[in-house]
Amino acid sequence: MKKVLSIVAAVAMLAIVACGPSAEDKRKMEEKRTQDSIEASQRTADSLAALEASMMPADTMAADTMAPAEMAH
Repeated sequence: MKKVLSIVAAVAMLAIVACGPSAEDKRKMEEKRTQDSIEASQRTADSLAALEASMMPADTMAADTMAPAEMAH
């Protein structure tokens, strides 16, 4: 009886190990994770750029661009 239980346990362990993702599936998951990370970083950078642009008053930008021209006169 112990031999039968040992064989059943060994087969069960092999079945559990065999059910994991294949190497191809693991590679695809890693590529997707990398792409998702890149897209999230880009969205964050875009949001920060938009926030910075919205925080700078328009008259400050105009004054900064006109300052060198006024100094030349």
